[in-house]
Amino acid sequence: MISPQNDKQWEARGTYNPTVVQKGKVTHMFYRALGRPDALMTPAGISSIGKALSLDGEHYQNRRQFIIPTEPWEKYGCEDPRVTFFEGKYYIFYTALGGMPFGPGNIKVAVAVSKDLETIEEKHLVTPFNAKAMALFPERVNGKITVILTAHTDEPPARIAIAQCDKMEELWDLGFWERWHSELGEHIINPLRFDHDHVEVGAAPLKTKDGWLLFYSYIQNYFGGGDRVFGIEALLLDNKDPRLIRGKTKGPIMVPQEIYEKYGIVPDIVFPTGAILHKNNRVDLYYGGADTVCAKASLNLPDLLSALIPERRVELCERVKNNPILSPTKEHSWESRAVFNAATVELGKDVHILYRAMGEDNTSVMGWAKSKDGIKITGRGQEPAYVPREDFEMKRNQPNGNSGCEDPRITKIGDTLYMTYTAYNGVDATRVALTSISTKDFLAKKWDKWSKPVLTTPDKVNDKDTCLLSEKVDGKYMLLHRIDPQLCADFLDTLDFDKSRLTRCIEIMGPRPGCWDSQKIGIAGPPIKTKKGWLLIYHGVSKTTTYRLGAVLLDPKNPSVVLSRSVDAILEPIEEYERVGIVRNAVFSCGSVLRGDTLFIYYGGADTVLCVAKVSLKKLLKILLPENLQ
Repeated sequence: MISPQNDKQWEARGTYNPTVVQKGKVTHMFYRALGRPDALMTPAGISSIGKALSLDGEHYQNRRQFIIPTEPWEKYGCEDPRVTFFEGKYYIFYTALGGMPFGPGNIKVAVAVSKDLETIEEKHLVTPFNAKAMALFPERVNGKITVILTAHTDEPPARIAIAQCDKMEELWDLGFWERWHSELGEHIINPLRFDHDHVEVGAAPLKTKDGWLLFYSYIQNYFGGGDRVFGIEALLLDNKDPRLIRGKTKGPIMVPQEIYEKYGIVPDIVFPTGAILHKNNRVDLYYGGADTVCAKASLNLPDLLSALIPERRVELCERVKNNPILSPTKEHSWESRAVFNAATVELGKDVHILYRAMGEDNTSVMGWAKSKDGIKITGRGQEPAYVPREDFEMKRNQPNGNSGCEDPRITKIGDTLYMTYTAYNGVDATRVALTSISTKDFLAKKWDKWSKPVLTTPDKVNDKDTCLLSEKVDGKYMLLHRIDPQLCADFLDTLDFDKSRLTRCIEIMGPRPGCWDSQKIGIAGPPIKTKKGWLLIYHGVSKTTTYRLGAVLLDPKNPSVVLSRSVDAILEPIEEYERVGIVRNAVFSCGSVLRGDTLFIYYGGADTVLCVAKVSLKKLLKILLPENLQ
C-alpha cells in the first residue's frame, strides 16, 4: 500500500508498520518511516512517523512527516505507531529511542496527542522502563482507561500486559508506573506456547460482542531452537476483564508468503500494527512487510471468531459413519496389507474408485471399487485394475521394499480418462507416469486397455502429486505437480510425453513456516471448477510429520494464481484409523466427487484404509472467499 520513496530522505529506506484511523470519509494512515543512513547519528537511519491519506482505504497520498524526534528520549527515532480516537482526541502511542547503542535502557513508549490529526498538541514519555507496542482501548473498560503493552520487550521474557487508570495524565506519571510495575505479575496476559518464543502487541484492540479482538505478533523460536518464524495471531479478551483470554487461534493466521513479505530490509516478516472493523464484518488488518512496506490483509469476522472460541471451533469436514469404507482383505494377496489413497470419478450414477493397494511384498497396484451413494461400496474387483508394467515402476530393490504404482489421480477430458500416478522402482527418484483409457473400456473393466504409461517428469528429479486440469487454459493443458517443497504447474501444447517431458515448475504455492503445512505440501485430487474459481484440496505435512488436508481457491482464468488458502486444516487425523497404521497420523486424499452441494473427499487413513469425509461446497467457498472480502 505504501513503499519507500527515494526522493524523500526521511522515508527513503522503509515505510512500514502502519496504523489507521477513520475520520469522516478519510482514512488516516500513520507509519514508521526510515530515513537514509546518517553518519553523525546512526548508520541505520533515523525513524520518524509519517502520515498519508486515503478516500477509499486502498490508495494513499499526501504523505508527510507527522511525528519527528525532538525530545531527548526520542532523539534516535520514533517507531511503530498505534493510534486510537478516545474521548474527543487522538492518541498515537509509539516506540521512542533515546540512546545509542539501542538497548533496554533507552527503548520506551511515548505518546503524541492530537485534536484534529493535523497538528500535535503535546508529546510525553510514557514508560520509565523498557517497553514497546502500547495501544489504547477505544473506550473505557469498567470505567477505566485501558492500555495494552509489551513490557520488557528487549530484556526477555517479554510480557503482554494490561494497565488501567482513571485519568489520561496518569499514563505519563512516573508514580503510576512504579506502582503498576511492582505488581506486574497481576497484569500479564500470556499467549506463549513455548518459552523460546516471543510475543508483541499488534493492533489496538477491536470491540466485538464476544470480546476484545487483539492481533499480535508471535515469533516462533525467537530465543533459539530453530529458525525464527514471524507470524500474526489473534486473541479474544474478556470484555469486562481484558486480562482474561476467552479464545485464541491455534497458530498463525498469517506468515510471510508474498514477495513483499519475504524480501526487504529484514526478510520474512509480517508484523501487525493496525486494524479496522467494518459494518459488513470485514476486518482489515494492517501490517509491515519485511520491515520495508505497508500492507493490508482482510478477514471475515464470524469465521475468525469461530476459530477463536473453543465452543464454536468444529472440524469443517464430517466423516461418514461407516468409515473406513474399504479395508485390506486377506482373500486377495495384492491388497492384504493396505488399501488407501484413491482416485475417483463419477460416471453415470456411480462413483468409481481406483485405490492404491499393497500386499505383503509392498508392491503398489490399483484396485477398483464403486459406490452408488458415494459411501457404501456396491462393487469391488477381485483382481487389480492396474499393475506395474514398465522398468521405471518394477521392483529393483529388496523383495519386500516399496515399489509400484502409487497415489493415482484421474481427470476426465471428453470420453477419455487420464490417470497420473507416482511410479517408483525402489531405487531411483519417484517420478510421475501418465496413462489413459476410454470411458467405455473403463466401465467394461477392460483393464488391458490402459495405454502404455509414459513418464511426464525428467529423470533424477523427485516429482509426484500430479494431475491434469479438466479444461485447457488459453489453449494449453495445465498439469499440476510437486517438486519439493513447491506445488507448481506446467502448461503444455500436447500430452505426447514421448517427445518431451515437463520442463517447467511454475510455482503456485509452498509450505507455510510455522503452520500445520510447514514441511511440505501436495495436491489431493484434481481441482474442481466452481463459480468462484478452481477448488483444490491439498495435503500439508507438519514438522511432526502429521498429514492434514487444507483447501485452496485458484483463479478461474489462471489457475496458477492462488486467490485464497485455508488458514487451518479442514481435516486432520483424529480417529484411530487415521492415527494408527503403516504411516501414523495421516489423512491423504487423491480424489473427490461433487454431488449437488456435497463434496465427498476420499482419503487414506494412516496409509492403511480408505475413508470418506463430506463438506458443503457452499460453506467451504464462503470461508475461502466471503462476499464481504470480494
